[in-house]
Amino acid sequence: MDKVTSLTAIILTYNEEIHLERCLNSLKDICKDIVIVDSYSKDNTRAIANKFGVRFYENKWINYSTQFNWAIKNTDIQTDWVIRVDADEYIDEELQTSLLNKLPHFNKDIIGLRIKRIMYFFNKPLKKGGMYPIWHLKIWRTGSAICEERWMDERMVSILDGQFESLEGDLIDNNLNKITWWIQKHNNYATREAIDVLDKIYNFTNTESVKATLIGTPEERRRWLKMRYLKLPLFVRPFLFFFIRYFIQGGFLEGKRGFVWCILQCFWYRFLVDVKIFEVYKYAGKDKEKIIYYFKEEYGYDITKVG
Repeated sequence: MDKVTSLTAIILTYNEEIHLERCLNSLKDICKDIVIVDSYSKDNTRAIANKFGVRFYENKWINYSTQFNWAIKNTDIQTDWVIRVDADEYIDEELQTSLLNKLPHFNKDIIGLRIKRIMYFFNKPLKKGGMYPIWHLKIWRTGSAICEERWMDERMVSILDGQFESLEGDLIDNNLNKITWWIQKHNNYATREAIDVLDKIYNFTNTESVKATLIGTPEERRRWLKMRYLKLPLFVRPFLFFFIRYFIQGGFLEGKRGFVWCILQCFWYRFLVDVKIFEVYKYAGKDKEKIIYYFKEEYGYDITKVG
């Protein structure tokens, strides 16, 4: 298979030996260059990268957006296009074909490409409950996009004027770790999500990049819906979110997996975020400076800046 003439993949890693080979196998015949930026893994991540002959860098982890933007600025990307892929993701054959056939032929006015991400849970795809298709800007012309600085839900945002197209095929997100790992990870996510929610109220960072509008890009519509969600009362909104995802959007059609996913992701996680916000208000009240001090003392986070 001939490679796309001018595409670089950027992958951030930390202890990803369980996923990395699968990811690289899906990219090796598509990308002219693959860049891994690692956060000093303690497993075989580096050995796997060396096996595939990709470029390997190490950089201290601060947060996702800082690490990704470091990769954009410091790894000497020479190709026309860049694709963002997480180590636990891989691209399917249809997307590989779309890239091979279409990427070299876009005119210069096209600066970004959206692709569909599909989430796997217990090693099977989730296509109901509002989970598919979800379009993301994952491919862009070199120098035309950066990762927005947020505590959670970081998107790629364009820094140049131009047009966007969509490609058929899926970016598959299939994490192979067990449920205990998932719960621990989402407990940490919930703290960061709580900071992100409070940032919308108190404007700690003033770093919002993606607009929230119902009439706009897929990312802008999702951000608009999230802002509507955040205006609902604490502890009420997780119940409503679960009801919409499970019953109205058909999560129940996924069977037991759909039930577990909707309980954990759409209810438990969202409820945990609200509990953490409730805890902040209990100990710090609703005074901005006291909230800043609370996160500094409790978690070591300076929430006046991302990371």
